[in-house]
Amino acid sequence: MILGRVLDREQSWQVIERERRSLADLLETLTPDEWELPSLCEGWRIRDVAAHVVLASRPVSPRDILVEVVRSGGRFHKLNHDMAVRHADRGTDLVAELREIVASRRLPVVTNYRNIVFDVLVHGQDIAVPVGRERAMPVDAAVAGAERVWTMGWPFWARRRFRAVRLVATDAEWTAGAGEVVEGPIAALLLLLTGRSVALDRLSGPGLSRVR
Repeated sequence: MILGRVLDREQSWQVIERERRSLADLLETLTPDEWELPSLCEGWRIRDVAAHVVLASRPVSPRDILVEVVRSGGRFHKLNHDMAVRHADRGTDLVAELREIVASRRLPVVTNYRNIVFDVLVHGQDIAVPVGRERAMPVDAAVAGAERVWTMGWPFWARRRFRAVRLVATDAEWTAGAGEVVEGPIAALLLLLTGRSVALDRLSGPGLSRVR
């Protein structure tokens, strides 16, 4: 693996703050119909993804976590989805809520700022792509996100899923894996690592057929 410039804690939080603010600006432009469109996350509306980004700054008590675990049958993705949907359906102003937490550094105990960097980057695309908005991803932040996803294991298991290919960024000094090459912008590689098939259209190389 060739690593790009690593973001320290303060730089990471600066990225998170900028991404939250710009995402709020984007959400403010959506029509009522666009809020209800499917996002890139299967089974999640645009509204649900926005609610999830808001909830990332709101620590949940151990008791409430236990309730959610029981309610979801211990399935992490269902827990995440259902909490977001319930918050989205409350009818609150999600743009205002997001603006309120732009600079917040509060996090649930189950995550950390490194995870929030790639989380906000990827969810920004989950929202922007379906509504046809261009949303640039900062290269250094995308590199940091790709490194984190590649090395963290659960829930993406990127090293296992892409063990037969070598991923190569064409706009940053970053590679991972071994095998036939799959190359493209680091933003597309981050989307690929986190399971977004829309990334395939921006990638090329002899290993792409394996990835498909």
